[in-house]
Amino acid sequence: MRWIALLLLSATLARADGDVAGDFDYYVMSLSWSPTWCALEGDPRGSPQCDRNLGFVLHGLWPQHHRGYPSYCDSSMTAPSRAMTEAMSDIMGTSGLAWHQWKKHGTCTGLTAADYFALSREAFGSINRPAMLRRLDAPVTLPATLIEEAFLKENSDLEPDMITITCRSGRIQEARICLSKSLEPVPCGRDLVRDCAADDALLAPVR
Repeated sequence: MRWIALLLLSATLARADGDVAGDFDYYVMSLSWSPTWCALEGDPRGSPQCDRNLGFVLHGLWPQHHRGYPSYCDSSMTAPSRAMTEAMSDIMGTSGLAWHQWKKHGTCTGLTAADYFALSREAFGSINRPAMLRRLDAPVTLPATLIEEAFLKENSDLEPDMITITCRSGRIQEARICLSKSLEPVPCGRDLVRDCAADDALLAPVR
C-alpha cells in the first residue's frame, strides 16, 4: 500500500510542477444553461441563482492546452475580494462560483484577479447567446445539435469545430466555446470536442 501512496504523491507533484501560471494555448469559455444546473444541483442547495430568470450564465473562462489543461496554479496574484466576486454574480449566478473559478482557473492565466474577471466579462459579451431559447414557455426535447446550430447562426465568426454542446442526465448542460488569448474564436483541441449526441435532450425553460 505504501508504494501506491508514493505513486499518487509523485503524480500529484508532477502535475503541480507542470501547471505554470500563464503557460497555456487558448481559452475555453463555458456557458451553463442555468435551468439545468438548478434542476440538478442548485435547487437542492437552495442557491440564490435559481431565484433569478437566467438562461446561459458564465460557468468559467478556462486556460487550455492543446491537450489537457492547467488548474490550481501557484500564483503570486492577490486573491479577489468579496466585492470583486460578488460583482460577477450578474453573469455567473453566484459570487461563490466566481471565487471557485478564480482559484481553479484564474490562477493559471497569469492575470490579476481584476483582469481575469474583466476578461471573463469581455468574453461573455463577445458571444451572442440565442435569444430564442429564452422565449421557451415549457420544457422541450430536441437534438443537442440544434443548440449548436443556434449559436452558429447568431455568431457568424463561429465554426462547428469551435463550439461543443454538452449534456448531463439527459439535459442540455453547457455550450463550450474556444477562444484565443485575444478572445477570437479558434478551433478546439481534440480532447475537448465531445458533442452531446442525444436526439431528445431536455431543455427546461428560463423561469
